[in-house]
Amino acid sequence: MDNNDWLRQLVMLGVGTTSLVAEKIREVSDEWVKDGKINPEQAKSFVDDLMSQLNTESDSVQKQAERQMKNMLQDLGVPRQAEMDELRGRIDRLERQLRDLENKNWR
Repeated sequence: MDNNDWLRQLVMLGVGTTSLVAEKIREVSDEWVKDGKINPEQAKSFVDDLMSQLNTESDSVQKQAERQMKNMLQDLGVPRQAEMDELRGRIDRLERQLRDLENKNWR
């Protein structure tokens, strides 16, 4: 599985969890409004504040997960994309040089 696929799955898991929490927060606030514990404006403010806090924490968790994933891949010796691109370029140059040498020998 591609490194980006793993990261994408982690992000989607976080998004799914965030969506579930958001839904539950809205349900609770709606119940409180229905029960007369808070008014609709307070419920909206409550939901907005919690969602803002949740999104901030979610971003932080996502960045931390990305850092940990990169560190783990580095510890496992998995090359970064830039390193792979550099190696591909070196291989292309070597293949070109080899073809040039072979062509000179045939002349």
